[in-house]
Amino acid sequence: MSESVPGDPATPPEPPAPGEAPAATPSGASAVADLRQRLRQLAQPLVDTIDARLAAQVDARVDERVEARLRDRLAVIERAIADLDRAVAALEARRGE
Repeated sequence: MSESVPGDPATPPEPPAPGEAPAATPSGASAVADLRQRLRQLAQPLVDTIDARLAAQVDARVDERVEARLRDRLAVIERAIADLDRAVAALEARRGE
């Protein structure tokens, strides 16, 4: 039986102890990084599409709320103008007497 030498490619790595994460090998780490990068590349168009849709929905909702507030304020201004018009008409009627 031959002696195992750490780092020797012919020697299989020891399994991790229970509860311990397996040691990452350089090739395993680069494979994980490569898979993450590929996943990001594949998912990016989907993320961009969702982002654009959300932005459009938010913009539409904000526009609706702004328009509603402007309508409310315009209604108040229109009522004030109508009140002023009636008051001016009443003053002109009194002046004409």
